This record gives sequence, structure tokens and C-alpha cells, in this order.
Amino acid sequence: MVRANPQYPSLHSILATMITNLPIHGILHELKDALSLRDEAVLQAPPGAGKTTIVPLEFLESDWLGDQTILVLEPRRIATRNAAQRMAELLGESVGNQVGYRMRLDSKVSARTRIEVITEGILTRRLQDDPALAGVGLVIFDEFHERSLDADLGLALCLKSREVFRETPLKLLVMSATLEGHRLAQLLGDAPIVTSEGKSFPVDILYGAPAQARDRIADKMVSTIRLALDQNPDSSLLAFLPGEGEIRRIADALGPLVDATTMITPLYGNLPLEQQQKAIAPIAKAGLRKVVLATNIAETSLTIEGVDVVVDSGLERQAIFDPNTALTRLHTRKISQASSIQRAGRAGRLRPGKCYRLWSEEQQQGLATYSSPEIINADLAPLAMQLLNWGLEHPAELLWLDEPSPGAWQQAIQLLEQLGAVDHRGQSLALSPHGKMMAELPLPPRLAHMLINGSSINETKIASCLAASFTERDPFSTTDKKTEQNADIQNRLDILLKKVQCPQNKRGWLSRTLQLAERFEQQLKKLSIAPSPQLKAEDVPGFLVACAFPDRIGRKRHAGGYQLSNGRSATISPTDRLGKHRWLAIAEVGGVAGRKGDVIRIAAPFNPELFNSALQAMQSESTQVDWDKKSGRFIAERHTLVGALVLTRQALTDISEQVKIDAICRHIGKEGLGLFKGYDLFNQWRGRVQLIRQHVYPEWPDLGDDHLLNEVESWLGPYLGPITRLDELKKLDIKQIWIDRMGYEKQRQIARLVPDSIEVPTGSNIRINYKETPPVLAVKLQEMFGCDTSPAILDGRVKLVVHLLSPAGRPLQVTQDLAGFWRSSYQDVKKEMKGRYPKHPWPDDPTQAIATRYTKHRR
Repeated sequence: MVRANPQYPSLHSILATMITNLPIHGILHELKDALSLRDEAVLQAPPGAGKTTIVPLEFLESDWLGDQTILVLEPRRIATRNAAQRMAELLGESVGNQVGYRMRLDSKVSARTRIEVITEGILTRRLQDDPALAGVGLVIFDEFHERSLDADLGLALCLKSREVFRETPLKLLVMSATLEGHRLAQLLGDAPIVTSEGKSFPVDILYGAPAQARDRIADKMVSTIRLALDQNPDSSLLAFLPGEGEIRRIADALGPLVDATTMITPLYGNLPLEQQQKAIAPIAKAGLRKVVLATNIAETSLTIEGVDVVVDSGLERQAIFDPNTALTRLHTRKISQASSIQRAGRAGRLRPGKCYRLWSEEQQQGLATYSSPEIINADLAPLAMQLLNWGLEHPAELLWLDEPSPGAWQQAIQLLEQLGAVDHRGQSLALSPHGKMMAELPLPPRLAHMLINGSSINETKIASCLAASFTERDPFSTTDKKTEQNADIQNRLDILLKKVQCPQNKRGWLSRTLQLAERFEQQLKKLSIAPSPQLKAEDVPGFLVACAFPDRIGRKRHAGGYQLSNGRSATISPTDRLGKHRWLAIAEVGGVAGRKGDVIRIAAPFNPELFNSALQAMQSESTQVDWDKKSGRFIAERHTLVGALVLTRQALTDISEQVKIDAICRHIGKEGLGLFKGYDLFNQWRGRVQLIRQHVYPEWPDLGDDHLLNEVESWLGPYLGPITRLDELKKLDIKQIWIDRMGYEKQRQIARLVPDSIEVPTGSNIRINYKETPPVLAVKLQEMFGCDTSPAILDGRVKLVVHLLSPAGRPLQVTQDLAGFWRSSYQDVKKEMKGRYPKHPWPDDPTQAIATRYTKHRR
């Protein structure tokens, strides 16, 4: 039997130091039995059950673990550090001994560490370095219900790792507060599900008025928070808000409205860890209380001391990737029912509590059951690079709870191709040498590509600062109309390069960004990057931004704004100094979901001469042969392009007649057959042909628009040679073209089976409308007297729809059963119309009356 190292405390000594009355203790034996018999299990336990800190410690001396380690994945940095600190406290140790943590820019581990708490992205990097996860016996996915892309990828790779690379079992435990447990258990081979009842107190849910789309969320939250503070004078309060902007505005609004005994503390992901810790720490002095203004960071993975009142906006902010624009935008959306339950539960962790909701009870029932997983909405380029680096060509080679969409995957591959990260080897796909170098850097593909290019021109410092600033939330962007806009990335660079002093309120951003930039510099030194010719200093920022965002190079339009290389357009604030530049390399295009137009948030001046030197690989050539709608003339040019931007045009003179015909056919395919002036007459005539094809001769040609446009060259091509201008198309009579193609015998059949007009009882020949289905005969009611048989065509196969008209030509009745009309509805029509049209005949028995087109006096 393999035992843990004797230098570590025994399980009995661990248990002697920890709280033993948590809900999780009630199911520990069941959970341990499940993982002894199986290599995977699912644990469902609500917040406060103790799963994050108790479960990993309980497995330390499991026989099957031996001297292997445990990895615990947490979705956020603060939860990672707090979980490690709490477990270390329970062991009577400091962090970095038996329990350590690892996250971006911060780690505390040692050779003694057996439980390592890590952020989710760290697992992916570790699997890239060691696909077998040697020395790891158990991976615990905590708070898996948040369904981040890194968590989904990590689980998929772990499943593949133990299938392909492991000789000893790799046990997997997926823990969650609210989860579709049965789906997950099925993914894990029908893994056992262990459920722990949480320890919580009753929470009173207080609903508000129905939420409206145009509600001012800040105003509603401030008034509700004030109400909650007044009604609960001894309570601390947790308010859930969609994002940092709302937190700042509400903090500013609340400041003057509360007394000195109430602390207002923000809590969001980009806040420094020290300030996050302040928000969740116990209140140090009696008589004080706090208002924690938080994003959904506080839903499940953190315990916030002292809170027994929750105010919930019902909103969250999600990053949604739009494959149509290749942009990721922040969308403010309603939370799910599961999230609302989690948020309300925060009020009942220590004592009975209250939850104020800014929506109605009826609206609660309309919320989605669960939030959509990130893998459904995310840019998949980082995922694609990770899989290719692991030797996989497609997501289908892994097991997923929700598989990535084919469209988003294909767009991710296209971006990697644009960045030079992939090679096509026949039918297979693999990372290129440049792509493998990109994968060595812990960054999204765009920024990794930029870093390597920056290093190649000996501008590692600037490239690292840019990459770090793009990774951190930009503190200089503003949507305040009163504030002068400054999208120029040089402003950020000057601060990072210490050319200008950093504003006091941006010092936290400066420290984090410089720390991250230094790390990138160190990582670049490990790569063998071939040098490239150096650039002018003023061209470097624009070059680097263009490397990262080749689809967002913008050229000023005469009509205003900028045309981007991805085919879209964007504007820049009139007050922004960057607007004087004709070319920009754009890092961030903003815009709010639901509003039209994109706004340039971060950019650099760009020198288009770089397309002839350092960025020559971005150019492509295309032969443009088409008809210009504006001038109506044929255009034949060779274009030099960067994406959708045309850099140069060169007229082509050696274009054959067939190429012109092909261009006309494409134009007709786009514009439709309505280009031809005889289209209405043709439409009437082909309706007759289509009826014969449907009822008598199915082998006759299909004259529907779709078929004619698909085969346009085969029937129209011989007539297009002389065309030199688009307006000459209108002279072509497509009805006559098809009459000639049909031949004499078919014309005779058309005339007989589907006549252009039909004789009615008065002797009048009335045209049949073949544009309608079935065809329509519109005739004055008096002209059908004496006829009790509905007129028909195609040798009686198809009855016409008869529109019986008033003397003024307005429809009185629509019928295919003329005899039935005379027997029934006619009498009602007669009563109504006889007084209105007394000069016209309205006989009692129309089947015996003489048809007439005149009044009674002219009969």
C-alpha cells in the first residue's frame, strides 16, 4: 500500500484542526468510496457546503493517490488564493508547503506541495508541457457550472490525456454548486453523482416592479440599496451588478448618502487582489457594516463575511464573439434562474437573510434555466491553437459537454492562417514553426504573433508593453461625451515606458501591466526568433497593432469614418486627435450591443508603406471583372488588396468576350430577372408553361427564377455578346427568347391547354392572370349570368379562381364553385348591391338570366 510521505501530518491531525460540522462532511464517505471504485465522479454541493477546502484535504492520504499530487482548478484568481490559504490554515501551515497556488503573475509552491490550487488556464499550459500530467493523481474542477472555455478545454484534454498518455489512472472530480449533473455524468462514462445538502438559512425574496428595457439601472440600484440599508440597519449588503462601470457609478452615488459606519467596497475581476481581499474580509470593528458592490465574481466561488442582505440587478455582462464581424463585444444580459438562486443564497450563509430583486416574480419564471457556456459564445482561435499544438486537428477528436460550433471553428482556423500559424499538409492541418513558437507564449494567438514580430525587429519592450496593455482592461477608454477622447495607443505606451507620469488613479493598472510585460519579455528570450529589418520609431506601434489585428487596419473614407480591412466601417470621436490620420491600425473597436455603428477605442497611426516592406505578406492580388452599377460599364482590373481594402488598381485590356459574358451572368444572378423590361409579360407567360409542366408534361423546362438564374448562361449567353452597357439588357425580350426556344409544337400546346384568355357567356374574351396560383379570372358578375359551371383550363384539370366583380370593378366574391355561389351567397350579394347599382340587372335566378356587360336599359 502506498502512503503519503511521513513528514506530512496524518489525516487524523488534519481533521483535528478543521471544522467538522460542515454539510460536506455528511457525504465524504460516499464521495471517497465513489472515487475508490471509479476514476471519475460528480459532486453537487451548494455554496457554503465546504467542498472547495475540505474535499481536497480528505483525499491526501487515499491509498490510490500515493505520493501523487492533487490539482484544484478555480475560475478566478482571488478564489484560487483564498482556497489555498484556507486549506493551509486547516493544516496549521503557511501557503507554499503542503498546499500551494499558481496563477498568472503569482505562485506559491514548493517541493513539499501536494495540493496545488490553480486558475483554469494554468491547467491547459501544464497539459501542453506534459500531456500525461505525470505525478498528478487527481484533478478537481471546482465551480464547473460557470462553464468557462478553459474549464471545458481542460476537462476535454484530461479525458484525452488519460486515454492516450497515462499508464496509471488519472482521477477526475467535477464539483459544482448548480450543474446539469446527469449530462456531465454521462460525458464521464456514467460517473456516480454525489449530492450534498447545503447549510443555509431561509432567505426572503422581495421582488420589485417589472424590469423594463429602458430602466436606468444605476438609479434603481441606488434607491433599492438605500431601502435595504434602512430596513436592515444591522446588516451588511452584497449588491450584484453587471460590470465595473456600474460599480463605479453606484459607488460614487452612494458615497454621500451613507454615514461613516458604512463602508462601500467594490469587487470585480480587474481589481487588484489586495482590494478584492478587502471586500471579502470580515469587518474589523464592531458597529461597522459594508456594502459590497460586485459582479458575478461573488456568485459562488467566494465567501463574503458578514453579508445577510443581497440586492440583485438581475444582469450580468458576457463577452460574446460575433463571427460576422470577428469582434468580441460585451453584452449586458439577464442572468439565468440558476444564477439568481446562487445570488440569493449569499444572503443565507450565516443567518436568515433577504434578497431584493429588481424584477417581478413573473419575470423570474421567464429566465433561462442555466447561463450559456462560454464555448458557445467565445472566439475559438485560442482553443484552435491549443488543440493544434496538442496534435489534434479538430474538436471532434475530444469529448465535450458542448462541442464548439463548426462555423466558429472554421473562422478560428482562418485567423490562424492569416497570422501564419498553420500549415496545410495535404488534407491535414498542423501548426507551422511560427505557430509552434506562438503556442509557447501564454497569450491569445493575435498577441503572441505580435510579440514575436516585435522581438524580430528588436522592439521587445514596446511589444511586451502593448501585449500586456491589451490583456488588462484599458483604464483610459471612456464613453463619457464630456471627456475628450484619446484612442492613441502611444498615450498608454508613454506611461508604460515612463516617458510621462502616470495619473494617480491609474497606478494599479501601471503596476500590473509592467509586471506582465516583464514576464512576456522573459518568455520571449527563451525563443529563437529570426531578426528582421528594424523600422522607424514612429512606425513601430502601428506595425505591431497591425500584426495583432490585420483585420482592423483602417483607411479614412471621403464620406467620413474609416473603412476597415475586414470590410466593416468604424468612426472615431470628433475630438480625438487620431482622426487626422488617413490610416490607422486599430486594436479595439467598441460599440454597445443593440446600437448601430462601431467606434474606434484604441488605435495607432499606420504607415501604408509597410505593405511594401515589413507587412508585404498581408497583400493579395485579385482580378476584378464585373459591371459597375453606377456607370453601367464593364470593369476589368487587377487589384492589390489588404483584406477588403483596395491599395492599387490596374486596368486590364486583354479580356475575352466570354469573360464579359460571365460577368454579365454574375450581375444578373445578383440583381435578378427584374432587370429585363419584359419581365412582367414573361412572368404571365411562364405561369402558363409552369402549369403544363406541373399537370401534363413534367419534362418541360423549369422556368422558375431559381432555375433560370442558376442556368442563365445556357439560355441567355448567345444574346450577350454584343452587350456593352448594362442598360442594353433591358432591350432583351426574355419572353420571346423562350418562345423561340420552346418551338412551334409546344406553342400550339400552350395556346390550347392554357389560353391567354377565355370566352365568358357575354362573348367577351377575358385575360387569365397566370401570375396567381391557381390562375385567376376577374370578370364582372353580370357577364357570368347563365353559367353554372366554373371555367377551367388544361382540359378541365384546373378550375380557375373566379373573381366576380361589381359594376365598379371591385371584387364581390372569390370562388372556384360558381354553381354553389349562385345557389347561396348570391342572394346576400344581391341584397347589398341592388340598391347601390339599381341600373344593373340583379335577377332572382342568375342561372336563367341572360349575361350582359351593360345596364338594364342597354340589354
